[in-house]
Amino acid sequence: MTCPNTLLREVFGFDSFRPGQQEIVDAVVAGEPVLAIMPTGGGKSLCFQLPALARSGLTLVISPLIALMRDQVRALQAAGVCAGALTSANSQEESEEVLAALRDERLRLLYLAPERLASSAMQSLLKRSNVSLIAVDEAHCVSQWGHDFRPDYLHIGQLRRNLNVPLAAFTATADEETRQDIIERLFEGKKPKTFLKGFDRPNIHLTFEPKNNPRSQILSYVAARKGHSGIIYCGTRAKTETLARALSDEGYSACHYHGGMEAEARRHVETRFSSEDGLIVVATVAFGMGVDKPDIRWVAHADLPKSIEGYYQEIGRAGRDGAPAEAYTLYGADDVRLSRGQIDESLAHDERKSADHGRLNALLGLAEALECRRKTLLNYFSDENPKCGNCDLCETPPETFDATVAVRKALSAILRSEEYFGVNHLIDILLGEKTDKIRANGHDRLSTFGIGKEFSRGIWQGIFRQMMGHDLIRPDVTRHGALRMTQTALPLLRGESAITLRTVSAKKNGSRPRVKMLVSEEDAPLLSALKAKRRALSEAANVPAYIVFNDKTLVDMVDKKPQSLDEMAKINGVGAKKLETYGAAFLAVIVGAQEELHPARRKLAFGKNGALYDELLAVQADLLRGPLGTDKPLTCSASQLAKLAQMRPKTQSDIEKCLGEKKAERFGTAFLDVFAAMT
Repeated sequence: MTCPNTLLREVFGFDSFRPGQQEIVDAVVAGEPVLAIMPTGGGKSLCFQLPALARSGLTLVISPLIALMRDQVRALQAAGVCAGALTSANSQEESEEVLAALRDERLRLLYLAPERLASSAMQSLLKRSNVSLIAVDEAHCVSQWGHDFRPDYLHIGQLRRNLNVPLAAFTATADEETRQDIIERLFEGKKPKTFLKGFDRPNIHLTFEPKNNPRSQILSYVAARKGHSGIIYCGTRAKTETLARALSDEGYSACHYHGGMEAEARRHVETRFSSEDGLIVVATVAFGMGVDKPDIRWVAHADLPKSIEGYYQEIGRAGRDGAPAEAYTLYGADDVRLSRGQIDESLAHDERKSADHGRLNALLGLAEALECRRKTLLNYFSDENPKCGNCDLCETPPETFDATVAVRKALSAILRSEEYFGVNHLIDILLGEKTDKIRANGHDRLSTFGIGKEFSRGIWQGIFRQMMGHDLIRPDVTRHGALRMTQTALPLLRGESAITLRTVSAKKNGSRPRVKMLVSEEDAPLLSALKAKRRALSEAANVPAYIVFNDKTLVDMVDKKPQSLDEMAKINGVGAKKLETYGAAFLAVIVGAQEELHPARRKLAFGKNGALYDELLAVQADLLRGPLGTDKPLTCSASQLAKLAQMRPKTQSDIEKCLGEKKAERFGTAFLDVFAAMT
């Protein structure tokens, strides 16, 4: 058995484990049954990949998505590990190579989707293949309480019994009910050694904002993050298409993704996202579970997610490299009505519906929180509450007011109109609006008619939204979405309790830039040069850029500036195989970085215009063949870019004077966006 610490350095290129990894690795290596709940980006895959190399025999990895399996296999192969996957996306040649390695007992890790376990031929193959360990990734999929239930995961328990080998299960999202389901279904009720490593992702900044012209809010948010890869989640397929089109019309590199697309079209988007810098994918939740891209800088929700578990997993796709990242969520009363209606109209039994309402309540509590969002989020997962300072509420505490009287008025209006009307009609009652509908129903004679004139319609809409968020009222699907009071509201109505709500305002905070630079302005040219080298090598090998080296490794190269291969071997993420394959190429960039700079750029190297030059160069690269990638190549000279960086023009006309009409037409708008963002 090889020492795990030796493998950590020589194969994966890391000097030390991340917090919590080593004890999990030691338990898996020892053959103990293990359940590990770790935050997304916390290094779960290493906790079964490293034991697979330390132990003898084959490790079988059950994973739910093909994209995730293929990425992990490519990363292992790049590190010199014999790993393979048998998936429906394999070519015949790829499958034959995996089976040959399996027969020759060279294969150390075999990735399979759970659906393949139903095949008797696969079961027979595995029995003959010296399997010594089963690792289950995304183990929450086995739970019917979980948000990603996969029935085929139920075959895993039987497989473990047939092979009689240890099993280690890993997930990032599992509340108490889901954890018990995992133990019951995978470990047959026998308690595994459980590691609960927390759910905190301190590098992700959390922001929620009520909807107020949501398309403009999203466009404003994206404008301040131009050039950074991001994901926008939408509630419907149609919305992904219209929003992606709107972003493309504004000059962004954007595409849509949803489950209704052809498989080839979905794979094309996945490939683009893994390889292109700065691409925005507008998607339903069908996208992301298999995305292992470590440098996603932001995730936005254009609509409220389905549950707090879903929210946590989706925002976890940002900042997997540990660098600063953001999560931005829009929500509104329509989201709440839709989510409640979907739960009530589902065919699930009452116990499941009650649990789903509870999960939605937890998410709404996060959206309407009055104090630290990280504290609220981690409380749900029974996790400790660290000091935050990295959410919108910690940075700018909300203004609040005693809303007890206002809420009682709203509840009274609901009850006196017999719980048969929606928000707008109820607000008409409170404001004393004598509409035709009010007169027809005799509601102008109610005692609550006109008792809410102290607030405007917009403020009342915010109060009703927050009442839904606190689960004081719910839309009734049997009454066409009319609001009815819940049992939670009774103490308020009786005067037995009070409530504080957020002051409703039109303040917008989504457009403020937050994404931080990974390196200093002085080192930015070197990082750009390393990224260019990485891009060239990844394109030549036909693999995503992060398979060569992720951003964190490149940043470590910039910080330490190794001058020899011995020093390069000490860089975080550079193992023996990658040192042999890529070390000399990246060392040449570092040692010769200053000489490789164009003289026009070198003059700007230590001034404020250096970073601006690099931004212009990056934008030019994105538009080399036009916004759709189909035009003839067109570039500006280094001296032209340097002149623009010094001039900082404010109009299209100024850019045209410097570049000429054709280049100004291709690059002008994008360059002006760069100048505006860096002002």
